[in-house]
Amino acid sequence: MKATMKFGILVVVIIGTLAWLAAGGIQESQSYYKTISEITKMGQNEKAKKLRVAGNIEEGSISRHGQDVAFTLVEEGLKLKVVYNGSEPLPDTFKDGAQALADGRLTADGTFHANKISAKCASKYEAKPGEKYNTKPVNQKQAGV
Repeated sequence: MKATMKFGILVVVIIGTLAWLAAGGIQESQSYYKTISEITKMGQNEKAKKLRVAGNIEEGSISRHGQDVAFTLVEEGLKLKVVYNGSEPLPDTFKDGAQALADGRLTADGTFHANKISAKCASKYEAKPGEKYNTKPVNQKQAGV
């Protein structure tokens, strides 16, 4: 075999390997956004996939067990038990009544095991009822910047 043919085969093998690794990484990092009502209607094969679920944190449902944090998401009267065991600390806005987004997998017992949690408190950023939200830019001198 000529040197150029060997080099060509090597390049094809390397590019093929990189494409295979990239495709596998995309499949693994893919998550499907589902509501709690959609999760209850899913089949077992669909439940095994990586999912993203949103809802409001039920009042009084947050409990800590060592490094695990258990809580319940509520949406339209439906509830989903969630156990978070990720390595990142929970956000400051993770409180009773806040909206939360959990990434993870659903187990056979119906518990959602999350490895990532995002939370927000929309009421903190909304205007009070009957008032308009202030959209004027803040003067830097007034803000002390």
